[in-house]
Formats: sequence, C-alpha cells, structure tokens
Amino acid sequence: MTTHERKTVDLEEGWAFMQKGITKLKNILEGKPEPQFSSEDYMMLYTTIYNMCTQKPPHDYSQQLYDKYRESFEEYISSMVLPSLREKHDEFMLRELVKRWSNHKVMVRWLSRFFHYLDRYFISRRSLPALREVGLSCFRDLVYQEIKGKVKSAVISLIDQEREGEQIDRALLKNVLDIFVEIGLGSMECYENDFEDFLLKDTADYYSIKAQTWIVEDSCPDYMLKAEECLKREKERVAHYLHSSSEPKLLEKVQHELLTQYASQLLEKEHSGCHALLRDDKVEDLSRMYRLFSRITRGLEPVSQIFKQHVTNEGTALVKQAEDAASNKKPEKKDIVGMQEQVFVRKIIELHDKYVAYVTDCFQGHTLFHKALKEAFEVFCNKGVSGSSSAELLATFCDNILKKGGSEKLSDEAIEDTLEKVVRLLAYISDKDLFAEFYR
Repeated sequence: MTTHERKTVDLEEGWAFMQKGITKLKNILEGKPEPQFSSEDYMMLYTTIYNMCTQKPPHDYSQQLYDKYRESFEEYISSMVLPSLREKHDEFMLRELVKRWSNHKVMVRWLSRFFHYLDRYFISRRSLPALREVGLSCFRDLVYQEIKGKVKSAVISLIDQEREGEQIDRALLKNVLDIFVEIGLGSMECYENDFEDFLLKDTADYYSIKAQTWIVEDSCPDYMLKAEECLKREKERVAHYLHSSSEPKLLEKVQHELLTQYASQLLEKEHSGCHALLRDDKVEDLSRMYRLFSRITRGLEPVSQIFKQHVTNEGTALVKQAEDAASNKKPEKKDIVGMQEQVFVRKIIELHDKYVAYVTDCFQGHTLFHKALKEAFEVFCNKGVSGSSSAELLATFCDNILKKGGSEKLSDEAIEDTLEKVVRLLAYISDKDLFAEFYR
C-alpha cells in the first residue's frame, strides 16, 4: 500500500471549486473588475479536473464533468447573452452579437484548457465531440439559431443603404459575416443558406428595379457606364466584407439583371445603340460594350453581327461611289477613270486599316470579330466596278504603284507597306487566279 494515497475529491466539492474559476472568467468577460488568471489559478483548476477524472470508479467523474462543461455555456448564454441580444435591434444588435461571439470564443478557449484532460482521454476513447466543438455548438444552437433571421435582414438592409450611396460600417459587416462562416465549423452551409441565398435574391430584386428605369431614361453609353460601375462596386463589396466565394454568384446576378435581360434593347437603342456607336466612331464606348457583353453567355454574337453589317454597308457604299464616278466619265477620259479606280482601291485599304484596328483594340482580337470583318470584306471585295473585277483593279493598282510609286510618288518603304495591304485584301477575293492573270 502506497503512503501517498490521494484524497478522493467528490463531485460536489470539486465542482464548487471549478464554479469559482468559471464565475471569475464570466466576470472578466462581462468587464467586471476582476484580476486576470495567474498561472497558479490555471494549474489549480486544471489539476482539479485531472484528479476528478483519474479517481477509481465510482469516483471517476469524467462523464459528469463533460456534461457540466456544456451546461456552463448553456447557463451563461441563457442568463447573460440572450437577454442582452434580445433587447437590441439593427446595428446595435449586430455590434452586441460581434462582442458576444468574440467573448464566447475566449470562454471556449479558457474552459477547454481547464478541462483539457477530458479531451486527451475520455473524449477520444468515446469518440465524443471535442471540447472546442461542444463550446462553439452551444452558441450556434442557442444564440445563432434564434437570431440568424434578424441578423441577415439587418446586414442586407445595410448593404442596400450602401448601394444607395450611404456610408456604412464595413468592418462591422465583415465581423458579422465572419460569424456565419465560423459557426459552420468548417462548412459554408450556414453562410450560404442563412445569408448568401437571401443576399443574392435581394441583389437581383435591387438591380432589376434599377434596370427598368435606366433602360428607358439612359442612352446606351450611359447605361453601360452605370452597369460597369455597379459590377465594380459589387466586386469591392466582396473584397471588403463578403466571403470570397460569393463573388462569382453576386456578379452573375448583377450581369443577369443589367445586361442579359436588356441585351438586345441596349444594342438596338435608336440613336445610341451599337449601330450609332460604329457610325460615330465611339471607340471607348465600343470597348466598354465588348467588356460587358463578353461577360454574358453568347453576348458577343449580336455585337459581331452588327459590326459585320456596318462594315459591309460601308464597303458597299464605296463600290457604289466608284460605280457612279465611272459611269459619269466620258469614254475619252479613260485615264481619269483609271485614277478613279486607284482612289477606290486606296479607300478600301483605308477602310480595312480602320476596322482591323477596331477588331484589335475595341474587340481585343476576338475571333468572332475577325470572322465578321472577313465575311464583310468578302461581300464587297468580290463586286466589280464598271466592268472590271476586283482582281483586275488590284492588279492595276499594284502595277501603277510599282511603276511610278503611284500618283503619290511613294518612298520604297511606303510602297512595300501598301503592297502588303493589297496582299491582305487579296485574301478576300474568291478568284485569286484572275489577279495573277492580270498581273502578268
């Protein structure tokens, strides 16, 4: 028999000692004048639990202590936390919640240290939830479940105020939304089901109402400016206080309401739609149109069709101009007709230069627009002018330039550059053999 027989601590006596430590912790959390725990206090509390868990049956109180650990949180939440939250509303309630959650995490950290021996042996052997998880789930089941609806509504109301240009406390929102994430204990379910789903619906409603007004009142460029600004703001919102996983879902809602729903109305606006922007060379607006419409499914197809139509019309007008000029000349002025045709080829080259730059700069070299440009040029490059085919006109043009540097007396570099452009136009001509024939 050992001489160091340890005195058995009974449950009531041991728990009364633990209660003092827990009360001291609650007082510290409530901001009452109470000295911090010394390492001695901590060791005494830890040892009490250790002793009560390592006594021989029937004095091994592990299960009872595990239950009392949970009850300590439940009692504190019911007596202190819930009453303080129930009496507050809106932003004040959110501030209180952030404070209470922060305090609760401190309480879990300390109590799970005092009861640490349970975690090491009793809990792992019985496959029970760990102390930290038990502590946090008390808050989830008792506090979060009761007020999550009010919290969600208060947060969304603040977000809508910010959308209307008011200043709000973004740090507060960030802290509140972190609770939705943390309370899931590793899963995003609470954040998604109890907050994000509602936010996305609210976002769709908000922008749907905005779009109905803007589409009537604003020109296409003004509407696009607003849409781009809204997308930028929502992206910032994610960076400031929403969870990063919300970004694609949120932007998708905004795009759907502002762009997908009104795509054709925007493009076809009478004095400011895509036709008008091309006609008036509004390069910046066309670039914005590309940026916005590339975000939505099949958004660029109608834009490229309008582009193709526009280029076709411009080229066809040049052909008609050349036709008219040629038919007005008297036969003896054959040389001047040649001059007219030279001017026509020059204008086609200029037209091509202009719209190649559009494809590269405004439309970021997207294949749809390369295709549109090619198809448009194929239409009018294969029309003849006053009995001469395009192949013949290009051959004559090259011949003229090579013989005399053309009427413009071009330098060697300029000649080379111009010939390169002719070769590009040649790609659009269906009868390339004809060019070779004339060019001999």
